[in-house]
Amino acid sequence: MKLQTVLKSLSLTVLALVVATIVFAGPIKVDVNLSDYVKVQGVAGNLNSVGSDTLNNMMTFWAEGFRKKYPNVNIQIEGKGSSTAPPALIEGTSQLGPMSRKMKKKEVEKFEAKYGFKPTTIGVALDALAVFVNKDNPLKQLSMTQVDSIFSKTQKRGGADVTTWGQLGLTGSWANKPISLYGRNSASGTYGFFKEHTLKKGDYKDIVKEQPGNASVVLGVTEDKVAIGYSGMGYVTSGVNALPLSDKDGETAYEPNYDNVLSGKYPLGRMLYINVVKQPNQPLPTLVKEFITYVLSKEGQEVVVKDGFLPLPAEVAQKQLALLD
Repeated sequence: MKLQTVLKSLSLTVLALVVATIVFAGPIKVDVNLSDYVKVQGVAGNLNSVGSDTLNNMMTFWAEGFRKKYPNVNIQIEGKGSSTAPPALIEGTSQLGPMSRKMKKKEVEKFEAKYGFKPTTIGVALDALAVFVNKDNPLKQLSMTQVDSIFSKTQKRGGADVTTWGQLGLTGSWANKPISLYGRNSASGTYGFFKEHTLKKGDYKDIVKEQPGNASVVLGVTEDKVAIGYSGMGYVTSGVNALPLSDKDGETAYEPNYDNVLSGKYPLGRMLYINVVKQPNQPLPTLVKEFITYVLSKEGQEVVVKDGFLPLPAEVAQKQLALLD
């Protein structure tokens, strides 16, 4: 898939990442064509963000950088899951609604019932939803069919139920060991994205240990040698291995790196978003507009890399900036 094709698919949630020090031979660089952030006058006040756990650390880093430029701005951030963003925007308790998925139809309808127009959804970074195992697990790769068979009780990709590591090709002492499953809770956009794109909207197995955040999923797999889990790659540590994935059995498996995300070869790439309340044909309030402009600037995208996610190409960032006016 060419970059242009991937860029078109961004609106459908495609793209992804990996911690630079784990997968990449060299550090990820932001696009040199990204705009520098230019400070403006009159930016002050309170800014509230409610939403995604996946974006929680990144929002905090962005807030710190933004406050250095505007000391009279106070920013409060709460990250308990993407499903908390739409109600907060609707109720007016936040101006920023970070989400690791796009709003569902019902969420958009409730938003529109309140405001009379749809939310404005701005892509702010790329993420690779990673499937990972304990660092001592010898498994080298998986197909999406196998991942579905591991996590789903409905197996909509056509595979057979997988419950032991031997069914995935491991031998010796690993062969009969049961697979321990870790995932996110239903408030999470990561939970919803994985359900839609990996399980093809099938049902999770009842034995999945649902966690309140990405970090706790990673910790669970780190401490449980027979575990497998999924989370945004920005939370991966040296205690786990991110597995290359293929779309189907027998096909080439691709690592969740920047090139494979931009080419569309890695099957679990996605865009990360910030949603805002924007009146049609009217600019955003200055404080909100400047924060998102900062996020989409070269400096803001360097924060994305710092947090272990993937920066937007300049062409994509420019399209997102155009949504602010």
